[in-house]
Amino acid sequence: MKLLVYSHDAYGLGNIRRMLEICQYLLQTVPSLSILLLSGSPMLQGFRLPKRLDYIKLPCLNRGEEGKLASKYLKMDTEAMVKLRGDLVLTTALNFKPDLVLVDKKPYGLKDELKETINALKDDLPETKWVLLLRDILDHPDRTIAEWREQDNYQAIQHFYDQVLVVGSAEVFDVCQEYQFPPVITPKVKFCGYIRRPVGLRDRETLWQDYGIQKSDRRVLVTAGGGEDGYPLLHTYLEGLKLVPQDYPLKSFVVAGPEMPSEQRESLFQFAKSHPNVQMLEFTDDLMSYMEAVDAVIAMGGYNTFCEILSAQKPAIVVPRVRPSQEQLIRVSKMSELGVLTQILPEELTPEYLIQCLFHQLAHPGSFVASMKQLDLNALPRIANHILALLSFGITP
Repeated sequence: MKLLVYSHDAYGLGNIRRMLEICQYLLQTVPSLSILLLSGSPMLQGFRLPKRLDYIKLPCLNRGEEGKLASKYLKMDTEAMVKLRGDLVLTTALNFKPDLVLVDKKPYGLKDELKETINALKDDLPETKWVLLLRDILDHPDRTIAEWREQDNYQAIQHFYDQVLVVGSAEVFDVCQEYQFPPVITPKVKFCGYIRRPVGLRDRETLWQDYGIQKSDRRVLVTAGGGEDGYPLLHTYLEGLKLVPQDYPLKSFVVAGPEMPSEQRESLFQFAKSHPNVQMLEFTDDLMSYMEAVDAVIAMGGYNTFCEILSAQKPAIVVPRVRPSQEQLIRVSKMSELGVLTQILPEELTPEYLIQCLFHQLAHPGSFVASMKQLDLNALPRIANHILALLSFGITP
C-alpha cells in the first residue's frame, strides 16, 4: 500500500511536524504501508524520519508577514517556482502510483500547484483515493470563506476528494458551520480530535541530570515554534527574569527556533551567557522531553505546540500570533474560555505581566490540568481508521 503525502510548507514548522506525526503513526499501524512525502520545508532533514518513509524536497516557497508567497532561496519569480514545484509533484505522483493521496490544508495546493496532478491521477489512476487534512482552525471565518470561494476549494472537495479529516473538535470550532461548507460536502467531513504527542525520548530525571537541575527547582519551557516571529515573546521573557528574586530557584529552557533571524537569535544567546539558570537551544526535535520536564510552558499558539501542551498536561501561558492569520488568536481565545490556558495578547505582553502570570501558573497548576482533560486527543487512531476504511481494509472508524 502506497501513500503520497503533500505537506503545505510556506511558513514555520507546524505543517511538516504535524504531517510527520501522522505518517509515523500510520506506519506503526499498517506494516504494509510505504509513504512518500512531498514538502518544501527546509527543516525536513532535521527530524527523525521513520522507516518506510522517504521524501522529495520541493524548492522552498515562503509566506512573509503580510501573507504573500515568494521564493525563499532561489532567484525565481513566484509563478516560475510554482510551475517547477507542480511539475515535480506531477512526475512523482504518476511514477509512484499511490493508493491514496493525503493533502494538507489546501485542496489544490499552494497557488493551485496540485491541479495538474489531481486531473492527471483522476484520468490515469481513478482508483486512487484523495483525502484532505485540515487543522482545527484555518483563519477568521470571513477571510477563510472568501478565500475558499475565490479558490474554488468547496468545488474541489465536492468533485475530487473522498474525505476531509479535521484534527480538531466540532465542540470547540465546527469548521463546517464556521466556514459555511455546502451541504453536499459536509458528509465527507470527519472530526478526529486533537493529536496526542508521544512521550519524549528522555525521561525528566535524565534531562534534569543532564542540565544540573534539582528536584526543588521550578522549571519553565519557553518556545516560539519555528521562531520566525518569536523574538518578541522570548525577549520579553528574558527581560522578565530580571524581576525574579535572585533566591527564587527558577530554571528556564528557551528554544529560539531554527527560523528565527540570526541577529535576533544571537542577541538571545548572548543574554543567556550571563544567566546560568537559562538554557538556550536553537532547535530540538524532542520538544516533548523538555515539555514533560518542566512545571509550566510559555509559548505561541500554533497547533502543534498546543497539542504538546495538552499531551504533557502542563499549565501554559500562550501569546498568539495575530497576523497575517487569526488562526492562533481564535484557538487561544477558545481554549482560554475553556480554562485550558492563560492568554496574553501581543499588545498586553510586558515583562511584568508575563512574570506575574507565570508565578500564578506555578502556584495554581491543578485547575488548568483539569480543564485539559475535557479535550479529545485521539486524532491519530481515528485518522488511521478512516484511511484504512477508505481503502477497504474492513475497519470501521
